[in-house]
Parts: sequence; structure tokens; C-alpha cells
Amino acid sequence: MTAGAKSNTALFDLDLLRAIVVVADCGSFTTAATRLHSTQSTISQKVRRLEDMVGHRLLVRGNRDVLPTDAGQTLLGYARHMLALNDQMLEALAGAMVGTTVRLGVPEDFVGGRTTNALSAFSRQHPQVKLEVTSGLCRDLSQAYDNGELDLMLLKQRRGTREGIASWPERLQWIDSARQPAFELDPVPLVTFPPRGLYREDMINAIESTGRRWRISFTSSSLSGIQAAVADGMGISLLPPRAATADHQILGAGQGLPAIDSYEIVIVHRSAADAMVKALAGVLQQLLAGGSL
Repeated sequence: MTAGAKSNTALFDLDLLRAIVVVADCGSFTTAATRLHSTQSTISQKVRRLEDMVGHRLLVRGNRDVLPTDAGQTLLGYARHMLALNDQMLEALAGAMVGTTVRLGVPEDFVGGRTTNALSAFSRQHPQVKLEVTSGLCRDLSQAYDNGELDLMLLKQRRGTREGIASWPERLQWIDSARQPAFELDPVPLVTFPPRGLYREDMINAIESTGRRWRISFTSSSLSGIQAAVADGMGISLLPPRAATADHQILGAGQGLPAIDSYEIVIVHRSAADAMVKALAGVLQQLLAGGSL
């Protein structure tokens, strides 16, 4: 066959193939028309068009239903395969529609609870968006953002360090073990994040301002590590109220400890951020404004 002959080869219309498959499955033009939200005459016309294309009778009426001829059986096998391939292609292309990725960074103590619920709801509302969430120390999140590895971040920082699209004061409180308090020990043991970690220098300066001696008894880059060390009597620490658990007791003015109010929570993204980045920032802003985080 020449190239010119190939270009004139008839192409089967998937709509026609679907019609004959449904008629064969239902055994009735009338039932098939109902299932395809069409009319019986339209379905009959589609079958006749197929028969004209192939030059064979494809369906015959039996005593009670419509049955495929031998040629019809052959065509139906190929038709089902072609329709299945069409559905698979649509599924593959639907997956390829995930064209937007939003990379979010959040501090470890914001992971879970209302934050995770809100992110899950955002993903369901925007299924075309691939959401990648990174949690960790704020200094690491900030560096990742500066390196272009994050599109959006929720950041705890000293007030005014970095400009954000919105900010809220970050309340802090002193915590000790509920079972094995360590505050009265001398020197007072401190459970802290690593050097340059949040609150570390503030804790040391605050304890020194009371005239107490101190020592670093436990250091961890993990929030859960800090929480567990305090709960087990390793020392006192400084954390947001949302990070305190039933294994902790709250310290404060009654123990001569000063309040620390020099921190804030900011939402940060670039001015040229994608619309979905801004939409997710709006979700976080609503949570923070409502005091839910």
C-alpha cells in the first residue's frame, strides 16, 4: 500500500464504537439510547454508519434481543480495547494536569492539628496543585527559602527581622516538668535548641537577669526532644503555649522569670508568587488571625 493510500484509510469514530458496544451490552437499542442519553434512532444511525464503513452487518435482532454477527464480534473486541485505551489516556493526561507545585515550610510545632487539616482541605479544593510541606528549625527554613527551595513559609523570628505579608506576636512561656521539677536546682538546668536556635539566647539572658546560675543540660534540634527532656526533669525551657503538654507545668512571674515578648510569627512569600502560593498564604493567614495555630 502506498503512502497516499494510507492517508485515505478510514478512521473509526470512538462515539460510534461506544454506541455499538453499549447496544451489544444492553441487547437493546432502546436501553442503549437511555444509557447514552440519546434517542433510539440516533443510536441506530450510528450503528448503520459503522456497518457502511466496514461493509458488513454488525448486529441482528434475535427473538428477544440484539445480537452481534461474526463481524460484529470481531469489531466489538477491538472497539472495547480502543475505548479502554481512550479512558487510560484521559487518566494519564488528568494526572499530568498537576502543573503547579507549592513548596511550604512550617516550624515543627505547627505541624499537625488545625494546620494539617487546613492543608488537607486546600489540597482537596485544588487537586491540580502538588503541595510539598517541609518542617524544621526556622533557621533552616529561612535558608531554604533564600536558596529558592521554598515558595512560602511560616516563620518564627525576632520581631522585624524579615518582612512578611502578615505577622502576629509569638507568645512564649517557661515550662518545667510536672513530675520532676528542675527550676529550684542550682545551677538551673536549661533545655534548649542548638546554638543560634530560637529562644536560646533569650533564655540565658533572662536567667542571668534574675541572678541565678545556669547550665545547658540538654540540647536538641527536635521539638519533641525538647518537650520530652523537660517532661523527664532534665531542665526548664521556653516554648510557645501550643508546645506545652500535660507533662509540663508553667512557670512565670511567680518564680521571678521575666516574660519574653520579642518574637513574632510571619508569613513570607515573594511578591511575584504564583496565585496558588498566595491562596495558601491566605489559608494560613486566616488560621493565625483566628488564633487557631
